[in-house]
Amino acid sequence: MPGSVHTRRVPLFLAAFLAAAALVAAGCGDDDDGGGGGGNGGAYGGGGGTKETSANEGAGGGARTLKLSADPGGALKFDKTSLTAKAGKVTLVMDNPSSLPHAIAVEGNGVDEHGKTVMKGGVSRVAASLRPGEYEFYCPVDAHEEGGMKGTLTVK
Repeated sequence: MPGSVHTRRVPLFLAAFLAAAALVAAGCGDDDDGGGGGGNGGAYGGGGGTKETSANEGAGGGARTLKLSADPGGALKFDKTSLTAKAGKVTLVMDNPSSLPHAIAVEGNGVDEHGKTVMKGGVSRVAASLRPGEYEFYCPVDAHEEGGMKGTLTVK
């Protein structure tokens, strides 16, 4: 029957459903705001995923996120010994697949920032505004840096 209440509600229902689906899809995605850092209060945090990718995100400007990982076998080393970023806010994100506690820190050119110490499966983050130059990234836990858990971050 043309013009019935039922046939007029179907397009309205379909439009409402599509609008709701679009809102849900817009809410899905990476919620990494690049924040982090915080003090190294010694508490062993946890949680987070363990992406094994390396990326210079935000290539068009703004914050840059550099990803690295502790050695999954427990060796005192990262999966990378050198990183490069553009000047500005840089966030280092370190996944810890190791059974040992680890953290990420960056030092040099007047910067000395430490992320939280995390156990296996945790993610340590440290963010800093960096000028062009060379910096050291390292694990500030116990003697891990002296054991070789460090690398060079070059900022251009």
